[in-house]
Amino acid sequence: MKLDSPVSMLKGIGKTRAEKLAKIGIQTVRDLIYHYPRAYEDRGRTALLGDHETGSARSYFLTVSSAVSTVRIKNRITVSKFKAFDDSGSVEVIFFNSPYVKDIFHVGGVFRFYGRTSFSKTNRLNLVNPKYEPVIEGKPLVDLVPLYPTTEGINSKLIDKLVLDAISDCIGEIKDHLPDRIRLDNELCTLQYAIKSIHSPDSAEDLRRAQRRLAFDELFTFALGVSYLARGRARTEGVRFAPTSIASFTALLPYELTASQKNAINDIYRDTVLREENGVHPAMARILIGDVGCGKTVCAAAAIYFAFRSGYQSALMAPTEILAIQHYNDLGDLLGKLGARVALLTGSTTAAKKRRIYESLANGDIDVIIGTHALLTDKVSFASLGLIVTDEQHRFGVAQRATLKDKTANAHMLVMSATPIPRTLALAMYGDLDISRITDMPKGRSRIDTFVVDEGYRTRLNSFIAKQVSEGGQCYVICPSIEKEEDDDELLLPGGINAGLYSTGSLELKNAVEHTDELRNKLPKLRIACLHGRMKNSEKDEIMSAFGCGEIDVLVSTTVIEVGVNVPNASLMIVENAERFGLSQLHQLRGRVGRGKRKSYCVLVSDLKTEKVRGRLETMRTVYDGFEIASKDLAMRGPGDFFSMNSSNNMRQSGGFEFKLAPLCDDAGMLEKAFGAAKELISEDPELSAEEHLPLRSIVESVTSNSSTIS
Repeated sequence: MKLDSPVSMLKGIGKTRAEKLAKIGIQTVRDLIYHYPRAYEDRGRTALLGDHETGSARSYFLTVSSAVSTVRIKNRITVSKFKAFDDSGSVEVIFFNSPYVKDIFHVGGVFRFYGRTSFSKTNRLNLVNPKYEPVIEGKPLVDLVPLYPTTEGINSKLIDKLVLDAISDCIGEIKDHLPDRIRLDNELCTLQYAIKSIHSPDSAEDLRRAQRRLAFDELFTFALGVSYLARGRARTEGVRFAPTSIASFTALLPYELTASQKNAINDIYRDTVLREENGVHPAMARILIGDVGCGKTVCAAAAIYFAFRSGYQSALMAPTEILAIQHYNDLGDLLGKLGARVALLTGSTTAAKKRRIYESLANGDIDVIIGTHALLTDKVSFASLGLIVTDEQHRFGVAQRATLKDKTANAHMLVMSATPIPRTLALAMYGDLDISRITDMPKGRSRIDTFVVDEGYRTRLNSFIAKQVSEGGQCYVICPSIEKEEDDDELLLPGGINAGLYSTGSLELKNAVEHTDELRNKLPKLRIACLHGRMKNSEKDEIMSAFGCGEIDVLVSTTVIEVGVNVPNASLMIVENAERFGLSQLHQLRGRVGRGKRKSYCVLVSDLKTEKVRGRLETMRTVYDGFEIASKDLAMRGPGDFFSMNSSNNMRQSGGFEFKLAPLCDDAGMLEKAFGAAKELISEDPELSAEEHLPLRSIVESVTSNSSTIS
């Protein structure tokens, strides 16, 4: 068995199971080993029946005291029951649709049961559908049981067995790619130890050490990739735009530019018109970073205006069709008044219209093309592309930027990010780009009043929703999950996140599907829709379009709406289980409202009362500057939240980088250490050609292989 062997070589994996595993990214033994648990059941947290906490998951060592009796009730449901006891009391253990348990549980047998106790209508203590393991002398039980991301037909228990088999066969093949000096300087365990302990930790401390090492690996590899690409990327010569007055452009704006916007536009002008390095005018590679609604788009419009006045075409790529349409409507009108010919190209553009657009772009009859990933196709070519703009930078990797850039190597590149991250983190994440930060908001944008409430305010909150809609407003309701899942508040989560942040008690998480039904029952007169990441893009676009047109009153959603259409009429943002979100994520969500003239509100709902949670939510209630919030978030949670702003998907940066544990990292210094180590290594060995660095070079080149910027 080798790391690159197909997973079908493992015992019990046939063609059908192999196809199902492929759906969750597991095709080789290596994929399986790096398929980390999503959480862990802490079965080492034991209790006596007499000390039970109703509704909380605990482990109980019990002796079976009666034979299993099974009865069939309506709808062919079977109920199997038996009694068990410990020194403090007894309980009735109940299993539904599991008649086979009669062959497992016999009088006198001792088992460790893991589950939640409850009381029956007759006040009898019950343990329903618990997990169980026989207690066998000389065979220790595992305290921390991993729970894996799964798919239909593949459960966590099967993945656990496969992983243990794979590690047993292949652990010797796992070679540590991290130089000993870097590993020891950062007090990291070996890679073999980390892989073993992430899947089967002997203790919470072993798990923490494994997670820290693997999270560092992700950040370090990403940092090394950025530094490696930057060292091989001599800035290409760019087209030089003609000196241009911006007066006719600003004369069309219904507002005065802020100081930050003027500075950003000046940066762009210097890059595209004035800049000179060693006798060469280099192509601009700049990122605009700023809050939602801070006015980045008008800066991009100014850059497009410079290109148009200089006789060059521009392309603006947005991550979603609905956002592309929004840009087309806004910029098409503004730039059209200045004489520019603007077109829209998305996946839903008809074939005939696409052909006309392709031809017009190639002939130079279109000055500005706004679109989605449809701009990346081979059929798109330009007569004189001078500027490329990508919106919502965190949704595009280096490889996608490079694909568009390859259409004209000398074009200038401007990217935008609505994540107001601290400067040090921005320099780390976007080391290949010059940075302009927009730190002030346009005049006239009213502050969004923010409130923190608990479940006791539910009736008043529903009334407030109805009031906002009756006055002509619309409402977002954000839930942390799509459908009801296992309660993670009972689990030990990766990265130590629940240490001091999440309660160890039972706390119901709101999920979008069920909460939509609840609101429809409570507010039957309102038009309520549900939106989440498992929907097809066409479904999501249709719902967001309907919400934008005012055809939906309340949109219940996961964080998929963070990057979405501008809805000026939306006046209320409610975030359920607000403690589950990072501050920067909450700030992004809050920025979805207050975009029109209507007074707007944000309500953060949380029942957790820990000091850490109260402090974080109080920050949201009192602080409105995105950069200040981001700095506090970095200090409180580490860099992880910035790597998971788009939480509906695994975020990918620089082509193939995928962050699994880094988004859960709560070590504020780890990113700085990882980037410091990477930059130091690249300065010593720019080509990573030293023998001890060859494994790192292989990893970096493999994960960035889709990017044409590698030399």
